[in-house]
Amino acid sequence: MEVAVVKYNAGNVFSVINALSRLGVKAVLTDDAEVIQNASHVVFPGQGEAAGAMKCLRDTGLDKVILGLRQPVLGICIGQQLMCRHSEEGDVDCLGIFDTDVKRFVVNPDDNRWKIPHMGWNTVTDLGGFMDLGHSEEWMYFIHSYYVPLSEWTVGATSYCDIKFSAAMQKDNFMSAQFHPEKSGDAGYRLLQHFLKL
Repeated sequence: MEVAVVKYNAGNVFSVINALSRLGVKAVLTDDAEVIQNASHVVFPGQGEAAGAMKCLRDTGLDKVILGLRQPVLGICIGQQLMCRHSEEGDVDCLGIFDTDVKRFVVNPDDNRWKIPHMGWNTVTDLGGFMDLGHSEEWMYFIHSYYVPLSEWTVGATSYCDIKFSAAMQKDNFMSAQFHPEKSGDAGYRLLQHFLKL
């Protein structure tokens, strides 16, 4: 098994590599198109800002590389958002794998129930696709200020700010998680193991 982690200007990639290492998988962090294309599995992680991330992907040609992948691909956090059509963060067009747009959480300043970013543990329900781990719900760890609305590609849902949104999505070989499986304890590791078996 050869797992490639896409290298671009997004943070938090080493926690993903460390999580894969704890599962006995040696992943390579790379922006080499040939290495990514020949990997058995590709992880597209990161924390960052959508417009800057998309500029990096386009400047390096990695946008076209990702779109052409046929093996299992897992986008994490901003990786999920960049797989969508457009993001309000930086008003930028993204990869368009999922034909839906990324929205910013908007909170009434008089409502003290919600803090942005959405940070911490939350339940993921309505599980299907690669998220079907044998339970009716899973607890996962989130940190994000933007979200992807529910769509036909949603395979896991979460609620925050009175909004139910896509915690995970899947279309063909492309899978994504708004949460961080590498920070989500046992449930996150089970999800990574399941992904690596696909």
